[in-house]
Amino acid sequence: MDNIIVIVVAAVVGLAIGFAIAKMMEKGKASKTIANAKKEAAYIVKEANKEGESIKKDKIFQAKEKFLELKAEHEKVIINKDKKIAEAEKRTRDKESQVSSELAKNKKLNDQYQQKIKEVEYKSDILDKKQSEVEKLHKSQVQQLEVISGLSAEDAKAQLLESLKETAKSDAMAYLQNTLEEAKLTAQQEARKIVVNTIQRIGTEEAVENCVSVFNLESDDVKGRIIGREGRNIRAIEAATGVEIIVDDTPEAIILSCFDSVRREVARLSLHRLVTDGRIHPARIEEVVKKTEKQINEEIAEIGKRTVIDLGIHGLHPELIKAVGRMKYRSSYGQNLLQHSREVAKLCGVMAAELGLNPKLAKRAGLLHDIGKVPMAEVEVETPHAILGMQWAQKFGEKDEVCNAIGAHHDEIEMTTLLSPIVQVCDAISGARPGARRQVLDSYIQRLKDLEDIAFGFHGVQKAYAIQAGRELRVIVESEKVNDDKAAELSFEISQKIQTDMTYPGQVKVTVIRETRSVNVAK
Repeated sequence: MDNIIVIVVAAVVGLAIGFAIAKMMEKGKASKTIANAKKEAAYIVKEANKEGESIKKDKIFQAKEKFLELKAEHEKVIINKDKKIAEAEKRTRDKESQVSSELAKNKKLNDQYQQKIKEVEYKSDILDKKQSEVEKLHKSQVQQLEVISGLSAEDAKAQLLESLKETAKSDAMAYLQNTLEEAKLTAQQEARKIVVNTIQRIGTEEAVENCVSVFNLESDDVKGRIIGREGRNIRAIEAATGVEIIVDDTPEAIILSCFDSVRREVARLSLHRLVTDGRIHPARIEEVVKKTEKQINEEIAEIGKRTVIDLGIHGLHPELIKAVGRMKYRSSYGQNLLQHSREVAKLCGVMAAELGLNPKLAKRAGLLHDIGKVPMAEVEVETPHAILGMQWAQKFGEKDEVCNAIGAHHDEIEMTTLLSPIVQVCDAISGARPGARRQVLDSYIQRLKDLEDIAFGFHGVQKAYAIQAGRELRVIVESEKVNDDKAAELSFEISQKIQTDMTYPGQVKVTVIRETRSVNVAK
């Protein structure tokens, strides 16, 4: 028990001593830690002071640099301002000097002007004096002349005016006569120029129309079927179409003869349908002819529409359009009437435009000028075609200028507008053009042949061509036989030969062409 107590006491004393030692050690450690912390704090404060000094120096350096930079910019701005101020001052000084010089100059000019005014006033006074002296002298001279001539000034003036009037009148009449002659010559030249230009710009193909048509057959056996028993089929065809059918010895062909091209076309198409179908008898013939007539009438209307559209003519009455279509199946002296009317319309349009008139109205009159040649009824045939065409135009609401141009193009009535002579002239141009109508074609071809034959009659001529409707002859010569000088002489000789041996309208231009060719082959 006592041992336990001793152990316990020893343990307690040991614990107290250990606690005291621990406290002492902890206190020493704490003081050491505090000392270390103080040292570290002092070091940190020292380093912070160093870093603060460094930062302070950097900031001060940056501030100095910024200050120097701002100072440099400010000085630069001040320098620029000073420079501008100096320039402004210089310009001001220049302006002042310029103004001063201008003022001096103006002052000088003003002084000169004042001097001139004084001189002019002085001269004006002198002139007034001189004028008064001249007037006095003139009056004295007039009085002396009146005394010498025995006439007063008014009488002398009247005689002088009368003589001047006579002289001026005679001079004016001579000038007027010359002007009129020159105007006539110029007008004729301009008219010829317009006509020639119009003819050259309008060129349409012309084909001579005939009064017969040939209907070809596959074999001569068909002729018998067309004739029929005792000729009843051929009589039925002739009665239905109004066309004479000629069946002769011509192999595989029969001839349709009629002055009316529409009837002839109806007969031709009807025969074609009948022969193709194979059924040929009077009832069938009448049926086919009626269908064909209907088809031809529709075709006529379509042709008329196409024609007026091509020519740019609008607002034409349907009956007049049909009349235009019927022109395709009419001919005048062998010239197709529709082709003739189209050509006249184009000629009228060009000529009216050259003369400053309405070209559309001129085209209208040119197209309709011959519609009287396609009468709508047989009783109308006795009326002249120009008058009949004018009556139709009036009936269907055409303008007075167009109606007068249609009626007056063959001088049946008086011309009242400028459009009428244009239509008349263009109609003559179209009809008289070489090759357009049958009676002119042969003489035209012969004239061209004679021109070429005259050229071939000269030595050295290789080829000769009559061109431009016989208005020009181009002659190609052999370069070995004809030199340049001889070519000019040949041209003159040919022109003289044509002038003496031929009769021709207008003039013929002779062109001699000489060509030398050198040909080599590179191999």
